[in-house]
Amino acid sequence: MSGGPAFVNPFHRPQCLAAAAPSGKAKLTHPGKAIMAGGIAGGIEICITFPTEYVKTQLQLDEKANPPKYRGIGDCVKQTVQGHGVRGLYRGLSSLVYGSIPKAAVRFGVFEFLSNKMRDESGKLNSTQGLLCGLGAGVAEAVVVVCPMETVKVKFIHDQTSANPKYKGFFHGVREIIRTEGLKGTYQGLTATGLEAHKYKSTLDCAVKIMKHEGPRAFYKGTVPRLGRVCMDVAIVFIIYEEVVKVLNKVWITD
Repeated sequence: MSGGPAFVNPFHRPQCLAAAAPSGKAKLTHPGKAIMAGGIAGGIEICITFPTEYVKTQLQLDEKANPPKYRGIGDCVKQTVQGHGVRGLYRGLSSLVYGSIPKAAVRFGVFEFLSNKMRDESGKLNSTQGLLCGLGAGVAEAVVVVCPMETVKVKFIHDQTSANPKYKGFFHGVREIIRTEGLKGTYQGLTATGLEAHKYKSTLDCAVKIMKHEGPRAFYKGTVPRLGRVCMDVAIVFIIYEEVVKVLNKVWITD
């Protein structure tokens, strides 16, 4: 009706949603900013979530012990704190800090680089392009950082919790691994340390034997601590990343 009061939407639209769907051309993030912001976000995130990673790794390494040292997640935390204090939950942190920073940096840097190349004139990506960008970022992250760092992480944490640690620090550990096993040792040690690879001929053989001898539930061992870690990981990384990019946009003009 003409002359009536104007309609006012009672539901406030959050600014984050408005920013996520701009009406004009989307603002592109420079890959250099993405690398820097991703590295900072990754470093902060792992410092917050490392205890969950520590517990998960300890439980995985304890599975083959006879008898097992821990009765579960709570018991692992309890014994660690009693024996080494709260700082005990952060033993081996350096191995993940050194890995998490380049991992997030590569992930966001490659994603922004690929997405900037694929965006249309309005700066948008369709679902297929977004999938390809994410896939490319994931492959680059896995090959360049994740595989070797996961290997070093498991070996380092396992060494630090042994009776007589042989690695004096992260970089000393990396040097020793490369010296004794060669560069390929940083790609092969993860299965040897965590899965007793001498029992298996291949990944498929490992899966078949686990299914045969332990059942499908064995594939989900450590799910609870891992799920807690991943949920916090994703949430913290993306929140910090966005905030760091905002700061960088103010001090680093790339347009």
